[in-house]
Amino acid sequence: MRVMVLVKATEDSEKGFVPTPENMDMLEAMGRFNDELAKAGILRAADGLTPSSQGKRVAFDGAGRMVIDGPFAETKELVAGFWLWEVKDMEEAVAWVKRCPNPMPGPSEIEIRPLYEMDDLL
Repeated sequence: MRVMVLVKATEDSEKGFVPTPENMDMLEAMGRFNDELAKAGILRAADGLTPSSQGKRVAFDGAGRMVIDGPFAETKELVAGFWLWEVKDMEEAVAWVKRCPNPMPGPSEIEIRPLYEMDDLL
């Protein structure tokens, strides 16, 4: 089963990354966690995203397209980073997320979403 593991944005992540001793320790801990994921054979991809102020959205309405510049409202609905994992089931994904270091300096959330597989669509 493939899952997308989404690190939800916070006010801190939307300010952008500025190296500090605290977040360098967090990055090192996250690097060790990513190494564990790779050694376990479940990590397929991982990365952090820049703040939404550097992003754009494209809104679709029939044939029309409208480009919306960031930053975007509702920080709690934004994504600050992600992993793509191959796990045996959702329970395994949850167990790994529970081992994850806190990805933000303060309170944070990680969302786990299964990807559609071709068999799901037939």
